Amino acid sequence: MRNGLKIAVIGGGSSYTPELIDGLIKGQHELPVKEVWLVDVEEGKEKLAIIGRLAQRMVSKAGAPITIYWTLDRQAALKDAAFVITQFRVGGLAARIKDETIPLKYDVIGQETNGPGGLFKALRTIPVILDICEEMEVLCPEAWLINFTNPAGIVTEAVLRHSRINKVIGLCNGPISISRGIAAALNVEPARVCIDFAGLNHMSYGLKTTLDGEDISRRVIAMLAGRGEDGQTIRQLTGVEWVPEFVEALGVIPCGYHRYYYQPRTMLAAMKREAAQTGTRAEVVKRLEDELFALYQDPNLNVKPKQLEGRGGAYYSEAAVQLMRSIYTDKRDIQVVNTRNQGAIAGIPDESAVEVSCVITGEGPRPLVMGELPVAVRGLVQQIKSFERVTVDAAVSGDYRTALLAMVINPLVPSDAVAKQILDELLEAHRAYLPRFFGD
Repeated sequence: MRNGLKIAVIGGGSSYTPELIDGLIKGQHELPVKEVWLVDVEEGKEKLAIIGRLAQRMVSKAGAPITIYWTLDRQAALKDAAFVITQFRVGGLAARIKDETIPLKYDVIGQETNGPGGLFKALRTIPVILDICEEMEVLCPEAWLINFTNPAGIVTEAVLRHSRINKVIGLCNGPISISRGIAAALNVEPARVCIDFAGLNHMSYGLKTTLDGEDISRRVIAMLAGRGEDGQTIRQLTGVEWVPEFVEALGVIPCGYHRYYYQPRTMLAAMKREAAQTGTRAEVVKRLEDELFALYQDPNLNVKPKQLEGRGGAYYSEAAVQLMRSIYTDKRDIQVVNTRNQGAIAGIPDESAVEVSCVITGEGPRPLVMGELPVAVRGLVQQIKSFERVTVDAAVSGDYRTALLAMVINPLVPSDAVAKQILDELLEAHRAYLPRFFGD
């Protein structure tokens, strides 16, 4: 491992991959990567080849001693890997479009990681991630699995409960984006700002913020509420206009995804309007990806194009490389990851996945003890954790009733009757990717 690392990227044909390659090039002085293996499925082989050739041009231009491979042979990619990064989408963007459009027909929010859309993305993804884990046990038993695949928290929960892989970390760019946004609003270097995050993926809260060790939580909440001179900057951080008195009463920093739960009618109306005018987010992303892959094919392109910023996923490569670097060097810095709770957050089982600030060591993340969540947010977090656990059970068992239960538990779904209608339509729409439900 110390002679150079092999990294396997499952879903290597993703439009995000140039972001990752750029991060590996920049971080090679601390993370000596020797080989990057990009792997995808047959349906994605054309995009995989485009990404592979661009990645080769990027490392060549940078003079980085990294060899790029691309293959449809997942086992060859996994063999002796030190890190396995998962960033795949079962069914592609076509499946995401269905996840987003079908619930809207029933006046329910259609979103990639929340509500019915998040449920079905998990149902399609979990069997595949568990297959990957079985292969890792044989081919790279000492490797770390770094999962970016959404819904990241539910996928991590599935690996923790239904595989023998203990070296698994779920990663999301949300917390680092919030931290960087607050640092920018305060006009200070990011390293000077530290936020204690606790909760679940796309359901975590910033409990305490310090600047150079000084608690500035009240100041940040005031800014978030628009009471400080930089309030508008902070509001732009999550893309949400919160009612100032609500944020002040909440007393902690919400993430952008909380708007689906705290502003459901507003979000539903906005999503239906956007779907009618410009298409769902998945349809917009599809157009962006078509443009990106047209750029990626340019034989003269040998850097990450600026247009990639429009795809979303800010700080994606930075978060991934920072995490791998800290494990490799036993850096013991603090990062926010999805990992086994181990008593960090009271009221959530020790073995469950949580998103929490951790010390990152050579043996992996050590969660910081956060204790009880504030009473104002505790109930919602517990409800979503119940949804996550039942969703995992449904994905593993392929049981219809369990899937229905998961959907009804989710607070975005208004009733069991509506849940059944959406479930039945989405099951049929995704039949090809749900063999455990249909036995096909």
